[in-house]
Amino acid sequence: MNKQSKIYVAGHNGMVGSAIVRQLKQQGYDNLILRAHKELDLCRQTETEAFFAAEKPEYVFVAAGLVGGIKANLEAPADYFIDNMSIASNIIASAYRYGAKKLLYLGSACMYPKECAQPMTEDMLLTGLPESTNEGYALAKICGSRLCGYYNRQYGADFISAVPANAYGINDCLDPEKSHVIPALFMKFQKAKQAQDKSVKLWGTGTALREFIYTDDMADACIFLMNSYSGREPINIGTGNEISILALSQMIKKIVGYEGEIICDPTKPDGMKRRMVDNQKISALGWQANTLLEDGLQRVYAWLLKNNF
Repeated sequence: MNKQSKIYVAGHNGMVGSAIVRQLKQQGYDNLILRAHKELDLCRQTETEAFFAAEKPEYVFVAAGLVGGIKANLEAPADYFIDNMSIASNIIASAYRYGAKKLLYLGSACMYPKECAQPMTEDMLLTGLPESTNEGYALAKICGSRLCGYYNRQYGADFISAVPANAYGINDCLDPEKSHVIPALFMKFQKAKQAQDKSVKLWGTGTALREFIYTDDMADACIFLMNSYSGREPINIGTGNEISILALSQMIKKIVGYEGEIICDPTKPDGMKRRMVDNQKISALGWQANTLLEDGLQRVYAWLLKNNF
């Protein structure tokens, strides 16, 4: 990409998409095409094709999608599959049809099999079944990633896909029914602090291990890959660090200033016991994350307070 390239960021109002926009602007990319959901429904093929026919973006970042935590995925697997599958197929097909030079599709670490060696290397994709709690979402993301590879193989399109670790950051979803673990924990502890509750209950045993990446680091990696990577196979975006859900909860509890007890509920699902992506491939290209988890969490809490969560 050059600084004048016409760049479309799908999902620019979301947590990841907004971070990509911030990073693009900070790095001097100003010719951005942005459309809110009310202006463009990417689940509708005719709308998506009309947009690409009119705008003809040169570079496309696909950060749009329906996202949510364990509870939301369990309750609405059909929605998570069809919306994310439609977005992927509509954007990727339209980008090729209307001459995009390059496209980056963002997958998810939940694409990897439930029974998977850790850390997870890119060649482990499709070697087993995904975690059942978010199977619909995971399968749709796998399809989007594979579709990029198919366009590369069949047409020579420079369409790539990346698999990031669990992302967190500002502009995350604050809906208690759909939020991911970090904003959900912030809301739990803040509410308990305000109500002076003596304890906070966590889903699961607290022993599950997760890797988290701050969205601005992830966005920086996406721009790096757009400029530095071409290949049929997906590439991981990770930090090389992991933390248990209980330890994460204790860190957030400290940031919020809550003084009560944490109680784990083992009757609720943990999801995968461990999920960490292998970041050797992107590290070898010269990229690494720069934000420590505690620093990123402090920034998120400051944003949450400004937004009166």
